[in-house]
Amino acid sequence: MKKNNYFYFLIFLFLNLFFLPVKSDPILELGKIIFLEQGNCATCHTLADAKSNGNIGPNLNQIKPDIARVINTVTNGIGVMPPYKDLLSTQEIEAVAHYVSITAAE
Repeated sequence: MKKNNYFYFLIFLFLNLFFLPVKSDPILELGKIIFLEQGNCATCHTLADAKSNGNIGPNLNQIKPDIARVINTVTNGIGVMPPYKDLLSTQEIEAVAHYVSITAAE
């Protein structure tokens, strides 16, 4: 009888670990929304996760920028990219930087 209970427990555990929805990262989700909408980043940049194919700015999947680099670039601008410090809040800049740095590295 104890073997059956152990077996059912393992099946239950397996099903819970592999089939329950994974909790999402709200900052990552906010960053994706900003990348696609408010920041309009997808117009100029390629990023596979966002399904964007911009060719004005660098391909983010190729350069794989870290979070500090993205924060600095979005805040202050670089080259033809304008600064977003007056258009996005600090939290929004950090969210989009979080999103880009994580998804570009994949």
